[in-house]
Amino acid sequence: MTKILIVEDELLIAQGLARKLVKMDYHVVGIVSSGRDAIRHVDDDPPDVILMDIVIKGDIDGIETARQIQSRNNIPIIYLTAYADDETLERAEQTGSYGYILKPFKEREIHAAIKMALKKHQEALALQASLSAIQSLSDEKSRQLAIAAHDFRNPLSTIRMSAEILQDYGESLDAERQTECFERIQGAVSTMNNLLEDILVLSHTEAATYELCPQQVDIVAFFEDMIHQFALAIQNTHHIQLDAPQSCPIVILDERLLQHIVLNLLSNAIKYSPSGGTIHLDVTHEQDRLTLSISDPGIGIPDEDQHLLFQRFKRASNVGEIQGTGLGLSIVHQAVELHGGEIQVESKVGIGTRFTVILPCDDALA
Repeated sequence: MTKILIVEDELLIAQGLARKLVKMDYHVVGIVSSGRDAIRHVDDDPPDVILMDIVIKGDIDGIETARQIQSRNNIPIIYLTAYADDETLERAEQTGSYGYILKPFKEREIHAAIKMALKKHQEALALQASLSAIQSLSDEKSRQLAIAAHDFRNPLSTIRMSAEILQDYGESLDAERQTECFERIQGAVSTMNNLLEDILVLSHTEAATYELCPQQVDIVAFFEDMIHQFALAIQNTHHIQLDAPQSCPIVILDERLLQHIVLNLLSNAIKYSPSGGTIHLDVTHEQDRLTLSISDPGIGIPDEDQHLLFQRFKRASNVGEIQGTGLGLSIVHQAVELHGGEIQVESKVGIGTRFTVILPCDDALA
């Protein structure tokens, strides 16, 4: 039942109104005669609708009472009045009035005013929720752009510095130093390209516009090529060990999404193993599924952070000054879900982390 509070200083009028409301199956939660009592009642037991007389007892009238209630509680208020001049009506409108009921009260008018107020209130709540969602989405997009801009600065600085060295000292540099500058530029370009790809994939998957593109993938050749690409970019302190049987068949998968999965997991394994060491990439194929496991000897992930790993912009509490966007694992998770697969994580702080991805797939020759 709709709960209604009556604010009316004429007791007989209030009681008559209450009887009409009860007859129409409304629940009258109280009758008060002053603004202060109305505010206290709303704080203690908020009703669904307030019927507010404009002229009431106390130091504040019904319009001021409504203003104070609205500043603390989002409750539709319908004014009760025998008459009102233009100035009073204008004051009432400024409080966001949901309507007026003229004295003497008629049941049909009361019922209609309450129904309209409730409908208008629900529409206002829905609009507010939509605006909040739009604002949250806008804030999220702004945050993504800010993080992307921040992450572009480092590779851009690398390109600029290497280009300046080649421009100013190119003729005096030996071949090895020139090659080093070119490789830095190529690595920075690759980093920027990967970041752009991540952002594009994330935006498409969020908008449900990404179309899965299954194609034939030579598993062994694919992973060997990925390892070779990383070997050109990482320092000598890290080594990637691939363990994949040579008998792995050609399977049907979305190669682009598979690249995002492997790229982000390997990048994280290297990034969060600042002391170096061996990154193990184990690949197995059984019947209609491909399983890949990437483990590192890095800093590990605290237990309390592991359930947040696949949310955008969420990073473990122990990453310290290690830079990152918090987008990589979110992209991995969505890419795995698009394949209908699953991802698991095992991690211990100070020991390392293992991610296991299981992807359903068909053999190309099946």
